[in-house]
Amino acid sequence: MPTLQDALKLDIDGIKALKNTLKEKIKASSLNAYIGEVQDYDNALLPIAIKDNINVKGWEITCGSNILQGYIAPYNATAIENLLKSSFAPFGRTNMDEFAMGSTTASSFYGRTLNPKNLNKVPGGSSGGSAAAVAGGIALAALGSDTGGSIRQPASFCGCVGLKPTYGRVSRYGLVAYSSSLDQIGPITQNVTDCAILYDAIAGYDKMDSTSANIESQSTFKNLNPNTQMTIAILPELLKDADANVQNAYQKTIDILSKNGHRIVEKEMLDTSYIISAYYVICTAEASSNLARFDGVRYGNRAKDIGNLKELYLKTRSQGFGDEVKRRILLGSFVLSSGYYDAYYIKAQKVRTLIARQYNMILQDCDAILSPVAPSVAFGFEDCKTPLQMYLEDIYTIGINLAGLPALSLPVDEDEGLPIGMQLIGKAFSEQTLLDLALNLENTLK
Repeated sequence: MPTLQDALKLDIDGIKALKNTLKEKIKASSLNAYIGEVQDYDNALLPIAIKDNINVKGWEITCGSNILQGYIAPYNATAIENLLKSSFAPFGRTNMDEFAMGSTTASSFYGRTLNPKNLNKVPGGSSGGSAAAVAGGIALAALGSDTGGSIRQPASFCGCVGLKPTYGRVSRYGLVAYSSSLDQIGPITQNVTDCAILYDAIAGYDKMDSTSANIESQSTFKNLNPNTQMTIAILPELLKDADANVQNAYQKTIDILSKNGHRIVEKEMLDTSYIISAYYVICTAEASSNLARFDGVRYGNRAKDIGNLKELYLKTRSQGFGDEVKRRILLGSFVLSSGYYDAYYIKAQKVRTLIARQYNMILQDCDAILSPVAPSVAFGFEDCKTPLQMYLEDIYTIGINLAGLPALSLPVDEDEGLPIGMQLIGKAFSEQTLLDLALNLENTLK
């Protein structure tokens, strides 16, 4: 599979040949990375796989859920419109955890996606279909969404590069909301250079999104400079929760960065238990509100044999939502209920402010923070843990979403053929810094 950078040199005939090859590979693939028939939005533009929670006009969009079966998107997400202006077009929908709630892509209505590095292992989630498609050679590149690590963790598990941009840098207009204050669309690619190209294509201000940042866009691809010397913060305390192979990869990455002339400084961060608690209170509260619209009246599937309106809501949502979605709606409704709002939701927002303040303090005298993406490599489907244990898989990624900062995951090592990713965390709107540093690291690893 050519890189995105190489594919940009193709003429129309070359693009058509590439798409035909992709279609054949997708049909032959057993990964279940794509769902439904692979559709091509524009045969003259380069193909980009799209996560099933991003609206593409005229395509079905289901968020991996039964409740939205048959729903056709009436408009393009802004990220899709931006792609079309930059020589790219949507090409197929990728599988995902239902409504982006999960870390395995095993909760999808369409069945689980497999990790191309080891078919018995999870590809991560919720953007597991996008990461598996790129790593499996059946996508040039893909778009995913990241609420608490849903781009970075699958990119790490599958051996891709994944970027979660600064909150507000890429428009959320047309992204089906899970947790509105955390969600962000971003690229999953084969390498850092491709990541910069695709990020440039989708980033920018959008008046249709009230949270969009009105700042001038500059090409990160054209300004890539892997030779910039930087100060990088490391967080040794966080490593206590990681497996030995992840700890070894972390130290190896530190050694490479140090040899490349970067200055390494040790810092401390808030205990991860507080970060996890705050994140799951906030995201489930917002999810319970956002998913209230899926009631059988306006969207997708509707339960049959209904006697009254209450029955319509009850049966449609009971039959349409999966277990994990129901679990998070219930938890979110609980923390927002009378008597618990102050005790949980308000307190979680205060902790969120503290987390953002801590990241900003560390980044005052550092260019970036180096952190693991996940405490382990990809685990087996048979090892899928209890819901609480699964939530703990996000310990290294969710704080970045709470703070609204950018973070980039890239593969740095392997253990028995399974990729190990590390993430670089930067100041708000410092995507250029992260891409430069990641390219420096990638070049050395190659």
